[in-house]
Amino acid sequence: MLISPAYAQDVAGLMGGVVQFAPLVLIFAVFYFLLIRPQQLRQKEMKAMLGALKRGDKVVTGGGIIGTVTKAQDNDVEVEIAEGVRIKVLRDTIASVINPKPANDSKPAKG
Repeated sequence: MLISPAYAQDVAGLMGGVVQFAPLVLIFAVFYFLLIRPQQLRQKEMKAMLGALKRGDKVVTGGGIIGTVTKAQDNDVEVEIAEGVRIKVLRDTIASVINPKPANDSKPAKG
């Protein structure tokens, strides 16, 4: 006989594959919600922050230089790091924008 007989598979054989595949799906879901999604949100916030840079913002570069934005162009930003000392940095190298918050003191500081 050249043709082999075909036998029907039972349902347990099909469910066994799903049960073996379920832990992989679960692991991917955990990685997505704990690692991938928060990183995407941080990147989106960083992109919005860099896009909203304007003159007068106090920034910190990736190298740790603190300065004030004097001119914001398309890809680069001019930062004043000391009085009369201006440097050009790439917009992507700015690590954060410093927003000084006023103190909650009801009395003015003694000078």
